[in-house]
Amino acid sequence: MAAMSLDTAALEKLVAAAVAAPSIHNTQPWHYRLRSGTGTLEVRSVPERSLPAIDPDGRALHISVGAAVLNLRTAARHLGWAPEVRLLPDPAEPELLATVRLAEPSQAQPPGTAELYEAIRHRHTVRTPFGGPPVPAEVRGELVEAAHAEQAVLYFPDRKETARLLHLTSEAERRSTTDPVRRSESRNWIQGPAGGPFGIPASSLGPQDTSGRMPMRDYAGLRPAEHLRPETFEAEPCVAVLATERDRREDWLRAGLALENVLLTATVHRVRASLLHQAMEWPYLRWEARDPHLGPEYVQILIRLGHGPEGEPTPRLPLSEVLDVDGG
Repeated sequence: MAAMSLDTAALEKLVAAAVAAPSIHNTQPWHYRLRSGTGTLEVRSVPERSLPAIDPDGRALHISVGAAVLNLRTAARHLGWAPEVRLLPDPAEPELLATVRLAEPSQAQPPGTAELYEAIRHRHTVRTPFGGPPVPAEVRGELVEAAHAEQAVLYFPDRKETARLLHLTSEAERRSTTDPVRRSESRNWIQGPAGGPFGIPASSLGPQDTSGRMPMRDYAGLRPAEHLRPETFEAEPCVAVLATERDRREDWLRAGLALENVLLTATVHRVRASLLHQAMEWPYLRWEARDPHLGPEYVQILIRLGHGPEGEPTPRLPLSEVLDVDGG
């Protein structure tokens, strides 16, 4: 496929794909700058859209930005480039988390690129119960490979280990909803009736599990007016663990790339997902989430997978507010 010139329409497609990535509390903590002279897009963090109580080290922020980089890379491949991604390219600029240079391709785009690109607009977080058949083993195998391609590890714990991880998540949820500082910070990212370009709209809040077995984040508990009737969630949930070998800033970014690659691959197979991050927000509980039988690892997030509706998109900032262009 011939490389497409970087005109305004192509640039808008690239950035629109990038900002469609998931981010913690839909904070969208990213900004893009095109260096026109070099054909390079810079991806920067936005500190004012961070969560200092929930995410004091910026780990979740880096994961969010990493997911956006994966979307940007996928869109660039789909449009005909061979994107060259560099993570943390300049130690003197800590807010510059990645660069993506749009090089012309020397070979055909990787297999499955078109399907992953199409999945970007269909991937939404689903906070309702899942139903239908279990996630097929061959699909789970593809998800494992998708994480491995980004230098991360994805595995599916057995029933006993899944129950233990959900118990840790429940404990984290209890701590978070009873901690006044964290509760207030989360509440500030739940949209009121007027809506807005970021944060979680009330229409996207999900119910709680009637059995208490599935510890979904209780956004409604933070905003009682939006409380939903509890529902029965799946009796045997499919939970995947995403981990990295180390726990540096680069590893957090790679975890974000891996997370989005997994989510897009799941979407291609019409498998839906929601994210269980609560235990990751408490250092001791996050350490307890690791499986010592698997050797050294750092758990980054838990992914709940299953079959259900596609879900609804959450709002995004307009491109004019997340993109700058200079002569680079």
